[in-house]
Amino acid sequence: MLTETGRVVALEADSLWVETIRRSTCGSCAAQKGCGHGLLNRIRDGQRGLVRVLPGEFSPAEYQIDDEVEIGIPDEVIVRGSLVVYLLPLLTLLAGAALAARWLPLAPDPAAALGMLAGFAIGLLVVRWHAWRHRNDHRLQPVLMGAPLRRTGVAQALHVT
Repeated sequence: MLTETGRVVALEADSLWVETIRRSTCGSCAAQKGCGHGLLNRIRDGQRGLVRVLPGEFSPAEYQIDDEVEIGIPDEVIVRGSLVVYLLPLLTLLAGAALAARWLPLAPDPAAALGMLAGFAIGLLVVRWHAWRHRNDHRLQPVLMGAPLRRTGVAQALHVT
């Protein structure tokens, strides 16, 4: 299971919104300077991301804004999610190009280009639909791993006095 620490920024009746800080592991990779992924990570390293987290066996009422929490995502969810997000649009792009080149009454190259764009758009819509359909599926969402690790900011000041 992949775990990450973040800070609670919003509470909902059935979930929490957790802010995480994007950290790169490129410093430990042997290909450091020859990798395009490393360049992108240097640009985006340190940026904040928001993640909707389901409470799992915990109640959202146990948490407050600014609590530091640990969230977990099962490994198989990452693998399946990567396949859906990357492979599905690629396959629909290729299928759209092939079908349009074969069936549209245009020259093959412009038809394939139009079919490619349409196929890619359809693939992105299917990915979006899949995300919406599984937004409350506890097996596919990040979940809280336990009680708040520590209270920060205003919440901590209220507990100290």
